[in-house]
Amino acid sequence: MFLCSKKFIKKFIKMKTHQANLLNSITLILMPLWAYLTFEGTVDKPEQSITAFIPLFFGVVLLLCNGGVKKENKIIAHIAVLVTLIALLGLTMPLKAAIADGRTLSIIRVAAMLLTGSLAMLSFIKSFIAARKKS
Repeated sequence: MFLCSKKFIKKFIKMKTHQANLLNSITLILMPLWAYLTFEGTVDKPEQSITAFIPLFFGVVLLLCNGGVKKENKIIAHIAVLVTLIALLGLTMPLKAAIADGRTLSIIRVAAMLLTGSLAMLSFIKSFIAARKKS
C-alpha cells in the first residue's frame, strides 16, 4: 500500500514544519466541508450539526499561523502547537462515535485529520528539539 511504504514515510518525516502545518490545516478545512456538503440525513439525525465546522475553525487558525511558523516565530509556533493539540484531543470523540455507528466515510475523514495532526505535532516537536540544540 502506498501510504505505508518506507519511501513515503521517510519523505513525510523529512517534511518541514510549516509544510506539515499547512497539510494539517488544509485537511482540517477540507474534511469538515466534505462531511457537511455530502451529509445525508437519517430519521435519527435529519440535519447536520454546526459542530461539524469546529475542525474547520482550527484549520483556518492554523492556516493563519503558517506564515509565522515558516519564519520560525516562536510565539506563533507555540500557538499552532496548542491549536493542533486541542484539535487532536477534540477529534477523539468524533472518531469513537463514527466507529460505534459504523460510518466508514466519517472514520476515514476523522482518521485523516488525526493522522495529519499527529504528523504536524511530531514535526513541531522535532523543530523545537532542533532549536533547543542550536541555542
